[in-house]
Order: sequence, then structure tokens, then C-alpha cells
Amino acid sequence: MSQGVCKVVVLISGSGSNLQALLDASAEAGASFSVCTVISNKPEAFGLIRAAEAGVPTSVVNHRNFSSRESFDQALIAEIDQQQPDLVILAGFMRILTPEFVRHYRGRLLNIHPSLLPKYQGLHTHQRALEAGDSEHGVTVHFVTEELDGGPAIVQAIVPIKEGDTPESLAKRVQVQEHVIYPMAVTWFAQKRLKMLEDRTQLDGELLPSCGAQVSN
Repeated sequence: MSQGVCKVVVLISGSGSNLQALLDASAEAGASFSVCTVISNKPEAFGLIRAAEAGVPTSVVNHRNFSSRESFDQALIAEIDQQQPDLVILAGFMRILTPEFVRHYRGRLLNIHPSLLPKYQGLHTHQRALEAGDSEHGVTVHFVTEELDGGPAIVQAIVPIKEGDTPESLAKRVQVQEHVIYPMAVTWFAQKRLKMLEDRTQLDGELLPSCGAQVSN
């Protein structure tokens, strides 16, 4: 990692609510990381406006302009590497990344997923938790590996499921916790407290359990 403040590139596809949480955290006095650019695969993504309003440079690598996933990822790597970032963040980036892309950023690529992984990898997590009759749900920040939503967990926030919850009401409470734990995990990385070792996460020199650190609500 470079000396000084950790340089972060954030990849988005949509509204960028987690991006906003990261921008807010990076603007605090004494912040240990800085968002150096925001890249979207969709030119209409509202997150690009959030970034511009925060004074953060943006760019678009439109996946529709590429004939293959591989060629898109190569262009995306080229765009990211111009910034020489210490960390790459997926914040609602709705693309399945190629193994080559993931390997290129191994150990410095984070994602956030709205479930208590390894439960409910993939989509429609809130609906699936309710249909299963679970008593709790939540969100996980994890390192990205070649397995979709399968990389080592860093931190989870547990959200109790309430009687009468709908996917929408549950999603709103989970999102509140997303905005807490994503900046937390990025700060740990920026402070050099966090690293990926093989298929495990190490925090402050200690290997974390498979679920990562846990925050209850």
C-alpha cells in the first residue's frame, strides 16, 4: 500500500447509497482513506452525480460497448490502474467479474452482500430469508474471490427479522447497517489492520471466524 491515505476506487452501477456512505466517511477529519475516482458501467447511474457533488472524479466504462465480458474487464482494469489504487470497492456494481479481473486485485477487492453469507448468495436475498422463516438476516462485507459472493467474510451486521416484515421493509433496515459496516471495513484496510490470507481474513493479527467480525443490532 502507498504511504499516507489509502487510495480507493469505487465501482458502481446504480444509485450509489453505499458510495455515499463511503464518501461521507472519507470526508471526516482524520479519515484514513480517500475515494480517488468512481467508475460506472452505466452512464445514467445516479452514483456518478453523488461523486461529482463530492468533488470526486468519475468515469464510465460502458459494458454495452464491448463484445465480451473479458474485453470489458480488460478495459475496466486499464481504467482502474490509471489511478494506482490501494483498494477497489464494489458498491452495487452489477457485473459478474472474470477470474482474471479478480486475480488482478486479489486481497484488495471488497464487496458488500445483503445476507449473512454463506447464506443466500446471489439475488433476492431478503425474499429468500423471509420465505425460509429465518429469525435474523443481515449484510456481509467480504473479500472478492473467483467464487461469486464466496470470498472470506470481513464483517457482518445482524438484523432481526420482525413479524410482518416484507422484503422492502427488511431491505431498508439492512441498508442502514450496510452504510455502517462498509466504511468500517474500508477503514480497517486503510489502517493496515485487515488482510486476506489464503481463504481467511486476518484482523489485527488474528484470524477471524468464517463469518467475520459480527455486529448485532
